[in-house]
Amino acid sequence: MSFAFGIGIGTQNNQGEWLEVFYQQPILTPGKDLIDVVESALGYTGGNQALRPGAEQLAQFAQALRQIGQTAQAQLAEKAAGSVRPAVVTVLATDDTASSTPEVYLKLHLISHRLAKPHSVKLDGIFGLLPNLAWTNEGAIDLNELPERQLKARLEGRTLEVKSVDKFPQMTDYVVPKGVRIADTARVRLGAYVGEGTTVMHEGFINFNAGTEGTSMIEGRISAGVMVGKGSDLGGGCSTMGTLSGGGNIIISVGENCLIGANAGIGIPLGDRCKVEAGLYITAGTKVAVLDENGKQVEVIKARELANKADLLFRRNSQTGAVECQTNQTAIELNDALHANN
Repeated sequence: MSFAFGIGIGTQNNQGEWLEVFYQQPILTPGKDLIDVVESALGYTGGNQALRPGAEQLAQFAQALRQIGQTAQAQLAEKAAGSVRPAVVTVLATDDTASSTPEVYLKLHLISHRLAKPHSVKLDGIFGLLPNLAWTNEGAIDLNELPERQLKARLEGRTLEVKSVDKFPQMTDYVVPKGVRIADTARVRLGAYVGEGTTVMHEGFINFNAGTEGTSMIEGRISAGVMVGKGSDLGGGCSTMGTLSGGGNIIISVGENCLIGANAGIGIPLGDRCKVEAGLYITAGTKVAVLDENGKQVEVIKARELANKADLLFRRNSQTGAVECQTNQTAIELNDALHANN
């Protein structure tokens, strides 16, 4: 059994190099019968490959897929055969380090389609395979080809809108998961896992290989590698420390039914039902005064020692400025009406 499979429609530059790929119906762990058809119809020889079949091959592939009951994939292959953009059939026999742009895009699609969770797919080395592109109202454009495309549009009476210049596109140009609200779609990257019931407000941000398990209110930043548990609320402007920069090797997560206040932040993983006071940033090395049930200081420890512990309230003492932590017995309850995203 292979790791993943996808029929994609992509974009190439004038040198024939892949810029991006759209996989409408990727498959995680495809069966042997499907892979056998890829071998017989498209000449797949094993391993991780991005095949570039022609229209006739895709038509034959579609017929073979129908014979094994893969009707949806057969219909997709038939449509790909008539595409004006290049088609690609990508097979990942294993979840090894990607070696091509189509392979990277297939892995990012698996996460955004909720077929694979963040941290369950190997994404090391992907930056070298993702070209920095102009993302426009006419799709992805190689930056070296952008000036000519802009001139062409003007000469034809059009304006080419450049929405961003980045290695990652916005998720919603490829995948719109069921049951979510995203106020500003540019702030959720492809490769984000957005759980059903999640609301991402205008200042909310979700990076690739990160996201939410389910119903959550996101008004802050979910950095790369961070997962947020169901029922949690990230207040306006708050931050979660990612793993792409800063030298940290702790994987940050937020448990269920947590609240991170406005402009607060965390550099440690939170357990369930935790609160962080607005404006308070907790890093792994932050010294924290631990209080007992009577509000008396028991000890002073570094915040990393409280990682993943449940029912904690982090706050700053307004008189001394010390960071304090005490047991939090108040569960966070999100407004059900706000999360009816069906």
